[in-house]
Amino acid sequence: MALEYLKKAALTSKSDASEVSETVQTVLSDIEAGRDAVALEYAKKFDNYDGSIILSAEEIKAACELVPEKLKADIRFAHDNVRRFAEAQKNSTQDVEVEIVPGVIAGQKAIPVDAAGCYVPGGRYSHIASAVMTVTTAKVAGCRHITACSPPRPDVGIAPAIVYAAHICGADTIMAMGGIQGVASMTFGLFGLPRANILVGPGNQFVAEAKRILFGRVGIDMIAGPTDSLILADASADPMIVAVDLVGQAEHGYNSPVWLVTDSRPLAEKVMKLVPDLIADLPEVNRQNAAAAWRDYAEVMVCADREEMAATSDAYAPEHLTVQAQDLDWWLERLTCYGSLFLGEETTVAFGDKASGTNHVLPTSGAASYTGGLSVHKYMKIVTWQRSTRDGAKPIAEATARISRLEGMEGHARTADVRLAKYFPGEVFDLSANG
Repeated sequence: MALEYLKKAALTSKSDASEVSETVQTVLSDIEAGRDAVALEYAKKFDNYDGSIILSAEEIKAACELVPEKLKADIRFAHDNVRRFAEAQKNSTQDVEVEIVPGVIAGQKAIPVDAAGCYVPGGRYSHIASAVMTVTTAKVAGCRHITACSPPRPDVGIAPAIVYAAHICGADTIMAMGGIQGVASMTFGLFGLPRANILVGPGNQFVAEAKRILFGRVGIDMIAGPTDSLILADASADPMIVAVDLVGQAEHGYNSPVWLVTDSRPLAEKVMKLVPDLIADLPEVNRQNAAAAWRDYAEVMVCADREEMAATSDAYAPEHLTVQAQDLDWWLERLTCYGSLFLGEETTVAFGDKASGTNHVLPTSGAASYTGGLSVHKYMKIVTWQRSTRDGAKPIAEATARISRLEGMEGHARTADVRLAKYFPGEVFDLSANG
């Protein structure tokens, strides 16, 4: 039996590719030339905000006092979980050294970048969890300076809960600025900030395009598209839980794909019956997003067996991948392409999005086929070093001279020659290309 679509997407994420590049490039160029003053003009235009850009200690304290104690406890809980996982990730990367040949030692060091710029969305939703995910990992990595940047709301500023999250997670500076101008300010070192070495965090299409254009001048976590989620479910899965999980991810945005892959037609049909009523029961804004995403981007596929299900999933390389099926260890071993994996109905994407400890800044649009998501490692430079005794350098220099001459790189060869002549006077070496 070949894979069968019970529901096929009418659109793909590329169908909505907006022509934003020219706008973003213009704004970036204007801000780079005009610096702080022009960034402030764009902040007033796009954010409709003319309050403090860099929050003072007093403003941070005042915002934190507005956050209910129960929410503060929840944020601290999420922060502790993300921090512990990030610390474990950091410990998995060790400095190493190895004697390659007698007398030649090569090594590896993991060095954190100096300054990180963390973008925290604050438009349609206040992404408290994004502050936790980005700032915490940068802090654990050991970045010397961390800027948290989030769009302010007119006459209000940054949502107090975002300020609180960024503050307790270790942000050195909190900046009330959104969109292209916020990304540009961190990259170009405006308002007294150090120039960011890396930009991380989700954002709208203008933020994503700004990061794409600036990549190379500054590091980025990834080029992100609309969030996407895939569920692998067999006949043992609970149709209601599967349906609720699909709807929960569809509410991200009108163009957020959700996919169901199963080997059970009855399960697929039941889920497809449940979804419309679950969407209708959402609040208005969430309902509009979920309805459009389900109508235009969702897919339901029936496969012959679990191997075909796994192969289909790997081909999609989803950002979020949930398995609600028997024999979870088999799936963990078999699946290879995903941003983050959620095994069993006892966990769900929302757990990872908010509080369980793994990061929610993940590869979208199939990028999980070649990269993972944001982690402490994204802020670390893995660099190498070497040291040698003179005796250890001897065979390395001989090989280097001959290989270099064969390549036609005489200058390279002579850097080896001069060392052999100095360290081993009187010895004769055949260093020709045909030696």
